[in-house]
Amino acid sequence: MAVETLSPDWEFDRVDDGSQKIHAEVQLKNYGKFLEEYTSQLRRIEDALDDSIGDVWDFNLDPIALKLLPYEQSSLLELIKTENKVLNKVITVYAALCCEIKKLKYEAETKFYNGLLFYGEGATDASMVEGDCQIQMGRFISFLQELSCFVTRCYEVVMNVVHQLAALYISNKIAPKIIETTGVHFQTMYEHLGELLTVLLTLDEIIDNHITLKDHWTMYKRLLKSVHHNPSKFGIQEEKLKPFEKFLLKLEGQLLDGMIFQACIEQQFDSLNGGVSVSKNSTFAEEFAHSIRSIFANVEAKLGEPSEIDQRDKYVGICGLFVLHFQIFRTIDKKFYKSLLDICKKVPAITLTANIIWFPDNFLIQKIPAAAKLLDRKSLQAIKIHRDTFLQQKAQSLTKDVQSYYVFVSSWMMKMESILSKEQRMDKFAEDLTNRCNVFIQGFLYAYSISTIIKTTMNLYMSMQKPMTKTSVKALCRLVELLKAIEHMFYRRSMVVADSVSHITQHLQHQALHSISVAKKRVISDKKYSEQRLDVLSALVLAENTLNGPSTKQRRLIVSLALSVGTQMKTFKDEELFPLQVVMKKLDLISELRERVQTQCDCCFLYWHRAVFPIYLDDVYENAVDAARLHYMFSALRDCVPAMMHARHLESYEILLDCYDKEIMEILNEHLLDKLCKEIEKDLRLSVHTHLKLDDRNPFKVGMKDLALFFSLNPIRFFNRFIDIRAYVTHYLDKTFYNLTTVALHDWATYSEMRNLATQRYGLVMTEAHLPSQTLEQGLDVLEIMRNIHIFVSRYLYNLNNQIFIERTSNNKHLNTINIRHIANSIRTHGTGIMNTTYPFDRAEKFNRGIRKLGVTPEGQSYLDQFRQLISQIGNAMGYVRMIRSGGLHCSSNAIRFVPDLEDIVNFEELVKEEGLAEETLKAARHLDSVLSDHTRNSAEGTEYFKMLVDVFAPEFRRPKNIHLRNFYIIVPPLTLNFVEHSISCKEKLNKKNKIGAAFTDDGFAMGVAYILKLLDQYREFDSLHWFQSVREKYLKEIRAVAKQQNVQSASQDEKLLQTMNLTQKRLDVYLQEFELLYFSLSSARIFFRADKTAAEENQEKKEKEEETKTSNGDLSDSTVSADPVVK
Repeated sequence: MAVETLSPDWEFDRVDDGSQKIHAEVQLKNYGKFLEEYTSQLRRIEDALDDSIGDVWDFNLDPIALKLLPYEQSSLLELIKTENKVLNKVITVYAALCCEIKKLKYEAETKFYNGLLFYGEGATDASMVEGDCQIQMGRFISFLQELSCFVTRCYEVVMNVVHQLAALYISNKIAPKIIETTGVHFQTMYEHLGELLTVLLTLDEIIDNHITLKDHWTMYKRLLKSVHHNPSKFGIQEEKLKPFEKFLLKLEGQLLDGMIFQACIEQQFDSLNGGVSVSKNSTFAEEFAHSIRSIFANVEAKLGEPSEIDQRDKYVGICGLFVLHFQIFRTIDKKFYKSLLDICKKVPAITLTANIIWFPDNFLIQKIPAAAKLLDRKSLQAIKIHRDTFLQQKAQSLTKDVQSYYVFVSSWMMKMESILSKEQRMDKFAEDLTNRCNVFIQGFLYAYSISTIIKTTMNLYMSMQKPMTKTSVKALCRLVELLKAIEHMFYRRSMVVADSVSHITQHLQHQALHSISVAKKRVISDKKYSEQRLDVLSALVLAENTLNGPSTKQRRLIVSLALSVGTQMKTFKDEELFPLQVVMKKLDLISELRERVQTQCDCCFLYWHRAVFPIYLDDVYENAVDAARLHYMFSALRDCVPAMMHARHLESYEILLDCYDKEIMEILNEHLLDKLCKEIEKDLRLSVHTHLKLDDRNPFKVGMKDLALFFSLNPIRFFNRFIDIRAYVTHYLDKTFYNLTTVALHDWATYSEMRNLATQRYGLVMTEAHLPSQTLEQGLDVLEIMRNIHIFVSRYLYNLNNQIFIERTSNNKHLNTINIRHIANSIRTHGTGIMNTTYPFDRAEKFNRGIRKLGVTPEGQSYLDQFRQLISQIGNAMGYVRMIRSGGLHCSSNAIRFVPDLEDIVNFEELVKEEGLAEETLKAARHLDSVLSDHTRNSAEGTEYFKMLVDVFAPEFRRPKNIHLRNFYIIVPPLTLNFVEHSISCKEKLNKKNKIGAAFTDDGFAMGVAYILKLLDQYREFDSLHWFQSVREKYLKEIRAVAKQQNVQSASQDEKLLQTMNLTQKRLDVYLQEFELLYFSLSSARIFFRADKTAAEENQEKKEKEEETKTSNGDLSDSTVSADPVVK
């Protein structure tokens, strides 16, 4: 037994001490932990990829993706194993060649096509400086060298394929045959050869159409000549230049002269050393021609039909093969040549790649001019005319095509949803799989047809340099959306599709195996054995064995090659062979479904037609109903990103990507986002200002667009960003409203209303501006007045009773006013901090008149007038101080009104500490306490501004140097008289047409007199004059005298004299009333400055207060001292 041979060490290890179990448990625990973490990571990813991110996801960003394409791990030698060694070798060689052709084709399509196509992109003419062209070409040389090596390899493969086929089909009857080739047609080999020739042909077309590449190449050669003349200047050794020049010449001859395809077919296919004979091999020539015709027969039947899959690409290969056949054998089938040209009526042009369009007629005429001469010119001309006609017809039918495909694709999507949603019934499993297979293929066919229409139409317009109508552009863009919708449908249901595909491939393999087994039985039952029959049997066995496994490309290729041998000698009946071919075609499609759908739905070509994007965006904006289609267009615009990564002419392909990203975003901003922002802003403005007489907004007359649909869109993925239309417009409105509010704070209410309307109408979540709000009647700003107080007091008049300032004069039709509410608004804006920024009548009359003799100003004002104005301005300043205080109280009371009890305000900081809440909450509570404390203090404490102003200026006014002011009270009576005359004059002007100098109030004078008298401590002296009493007595005496005269004159009935007396009495009444008003104003003003007390009395009161404070402090300290011993 095996156990006995084990080493003694192992015997010792087998003793179970329980350690293994413990170790296993630890490992299990770790594994369980890993699974939990992994599950939570997957959940986070799932949350991140929620449907809300975008309607169309970027497939390249899948964190977890299903790759359905099976990967072959066995080599061809392992797969191709039968008892028939010769057949094994033949199939292996052909399969290996086909695999290499596929690899070369893939390399060309991904690397070389894109490298060439994107050369020169990413740099506009404006950004290019002298020398950039040469630098780009310098970077590109290494790419061209790689392309040269690639082309050389393609030549070798073409040569080998031709030799391998020629070796199999030998016309020499003496030489032994490798296998019997009668009835054996390796059509697959010719198809692959055609694909490789198409690659070479495409490279020629790309370079031929690339003007920038050729221009840069010419400039680079010129640069090289300059270097040649002075190599030391460029730091290059001269001996290295010549080999480099030779290398460039080789590259130019091989690649840039349009001879890539021609050089391939002009190779010397006949071996010089007596190897394989090609050009003289009639059997091979016949087989070659037969294969081309067979492929063409299949292609011709499907071209232009709804069931077309890849026939156009094969047709290009057929044309290449036909030219190769002519080049090798120098024979031409005129009838077949004409058939090839007739296809041009059905298919006027074929897109090879991106924006490279190919005209078969031009190619065939150019490559086989001898055959072209055999045809009449009219038929050749008819092809070109048909091309123009095709384009015109296509432009007219595009709109109908779009409508038709809309219906087709929509119904297909419904079928997909219904089929994939239904549970599979086991009794109808095969039927269900067949239905699913047909629906999948139908989706692919729609994608192929739509893609062909878009590419052919767009590229034809570009190639023929004909302008597209807007209708055509819109229709083509709709087709692009449909194309991406098909791709997205497959992607969205990829889980179910993946599950179905694996079952469908098995089902198709089963059908194929059944057909092959029937044929195999037929061969075995025939007892007439021959080498040919053995080849057939071996081929069928090989096909069977290969089909029993995953449906990889290599296996399907081997089956195809095996069946080329296995279908000879009528092993299959006609009714059996056709279904088998259909099954194999379906298997090809289904096995590569995802890749094929992706290829057909790839809209990389849109990069070359991005000029249509602005028109498309304008259309989306005008027809906002189906704005969601933007997702599909951006998905299409993203398709060229992987291709751009192969650009080699720039320092990094990132530059090209950034350039493209910037260009697309600029177009999007200009043609959609900015227009949308402006329209929304305009709509909000017009809606808020409906009270104004604006343009007619009746939707029945001017129409309406529901722009709100744009805001229901999920963010659009583009490059490394999400384009969120809702967020973009919201940010624009927030920014605009904020900026405009800062410019005109009084418009805050309007913008606040517009914000609310944006939320209600469009569902936009706007950000609050948090700017200080102002009312429409803001008036002058407090800070502005403070800065220009000297101008303010001279231009405004004060009203003591109403606490209002009125502009003295203005060029406008209205006068500005400032009241307490305005001041309160200003304080709310800037914060509370800015608050802490008589005598005998006759003598007076005589003084007032006599002072005019001293002279007057150009404006007719005496010195007394100027003195009065100065006092009024001082008084205005006092009035302004009073208004600031009132405004502050008004503002504070408004702010504090929400506090229930000012006497008992809770301490929020302490409450938060008790509850043990977070540090942020504690900070917030501290701020709230501080704000409440400030407001309470501001509303409660009455800052005595007037007392402060008196205390500051009184010592200065009472100094010996200002001794001339000790008799100021004597000048007050003439000043009051002057003021009354001025006031009456201003009020009389109110009723006149010329209102210059008109005014109805000026209480600044009273405030100024009261303030100066207080500063000089002359209230007692002024009162001792009893000035207002003497004024009253004087006017009452005069009024009584006039009344007495009136009574006397009324008897004599002298009307003129009566009128004069009435006017006199009226004038006296007016003067008396003005003096009374002045007296009341002055009395009110004196209250502010505590006119009831003299300076001496105030000083005494102040001393008494200080003594009381000292006494109370002393008592407090005594009590503290006496308490200490007790504590000890």
